[in-house]
Amino acid sequence: MADEEDTDAPLLFHGRTAGESREGTRCCGFMDVKLYNIVLLGLSFMLLFTAFQTCSMVETIVLESAAKDSNGTFDGKGYTSLAIIYAVFAPSNWIAPSVVAIFTAKWSLIAGAFLYCVYIALFLKPMTVTLYLTSALVGIGAAVLWTAQGNLLTVNSTRETRGRDTGIFWALMQGSLLIGNLFFFFTFNDQKDTGITSSKRMVLFGVLTIVGICGMLLMFFIRNTSVQIQSNVSESQSNVSESEHPSRVGAFDVFKRSVRMFFTKEMLLLCFCFAYTGLEQSFWAGIYETTIGHTSSFGVASKRLTGLCGVFVGIGEIVGGAVFGLMGNRQKVGHGRDSVVLFGYIVHIVCFFLIFLNSPDESPLVETNQLPFLMPNAYLSMFCAFLLGLGDSSFNTQIYPILGALYPEDSASACAIFKFVQALASAMAFVYSSHLVLKWHLIIMTAFATLGSIFFFVVDRWAHHQIIIMNTEIQGS
Repeated sequence: MADEEDTDAPLLFHGRTAGESREGTRCCGFMDVKLYNIVLLGLSFMLLFTAFQTCSMVETIVLESAAKDSNGTFDGKGYTSLAIIYAVFAPSNWIAPSVVAIFTAKWSLIAGAFLYCVYIALFLKPMTVTLYLTSALVGIGAAVLWTAQGNLLTVNSTRETRGRDTGIFWALMQGSLLIGNLFFFFTFNDQKDTGITSSKRMVLFGVLTIVGICGMLLMFFIRNTSVQIQSNVSESQSNVSESEHPSRVGAFDVFKRSVRMFFTKEMLLLCFCFAYTGLEQSFWAGIYETTIGHTSSFGVASKRLTGLCGVFVGIGEIVGGAVFGLMGNRQKVGHGRDSVVLFGYIVHIVCFFLIFLNSPDESPLVETNQLPFLMPNAYLSMFCAFLLGLGDSSFNTQIYPILGALYPEDSASACAIFKFVQALASAMAFVYSSHLVLKWHLIIMTAFATLGSIFFFVVDRWAHHQIIIMNTEIQGS
């Protein structure tokens, strides 16, 4: 068995005891080491996803220009690339917990980040085969990266700080939308035509590649929480004979637990909420920006507005993460989470209606002069982008805490299932994005938002009642 004092020992994979103290784990004399890990995790993801989210939000427009300049040698499609990423991402989540169990959360995080950086770098010289190949590799890397992230977020939080820590991570990570898209906006501020030249593409993706690498390097500084590690040696591991390889036994057990967990009633109901976050994520991360870029009524500003749209999505994400993070210490299962999700649901329904009124129906597919019910208004489009980010943060900042509360000893498996369903829904969205007009996107998302919110409320209440029963039994004994 690996040394318990090792920074990346596989024992980090397991949960934490309910009454674990955060004392005695100071970092640099001024910060709790677990809070330090949360902040560092958020900062590293902010840099990595400054690169990747900016890339994914503008790649359809960028690749369309690259194809026009290639004289027929390049015909890669942004929607196809994104569909491949999420199609591979979804099934890879079933093996990701085992990978994290073997290689530990920290090194799994770094490996996943490396694949993201490779993908972004290839936009410097886009080629169809390498575009789609690296899309598949990013799908694998994303599953490992997000499973490791969910594990680290859970084991560095307590029941009392889980909501706060999720809010801190989310607000920091979504700062990536501000940085990357502001850079895109100002890079193309002087663009006189509606295309994106090769030289400006080189500048954009050269900078994004460097920023992504910096995010990966920050992950090397994530610290060990030795108190947590020493308190979570499971009986199953202590009974493994010396002749057996503990990492392999643990990895197989993790896979079996993940499959069993997926078919519990709580997880099956939560899958509707997971699926909705995948659908709306694909919408704001790739489809809505393309819709704006294809709206000819905006003139030559349409391409630059795609970057500004990402900025306003980021502002919504950061505001939501900060507000719901501050609320986190006062939230309990069954009290507070459902109201935040309800708020997010209402925000998104209002947003979808405004987008329907303000955006041409054909704009997700082609550049169009078609007029919607209202004359397209850039200010209203940016306001809708803000609402998309605010609603998205409402859902995501509540999903991680409820998974941590329901499955504190199996955080990696629970987060992997969440990402599996989310990625599968995103892949489906990018597949049908090449065929459906705007109104069908909005109808599908409205249906899943409604079902997902209702079932979240149901599971949240179940969890609350289970905690009451457990506390009663403990007091009675």
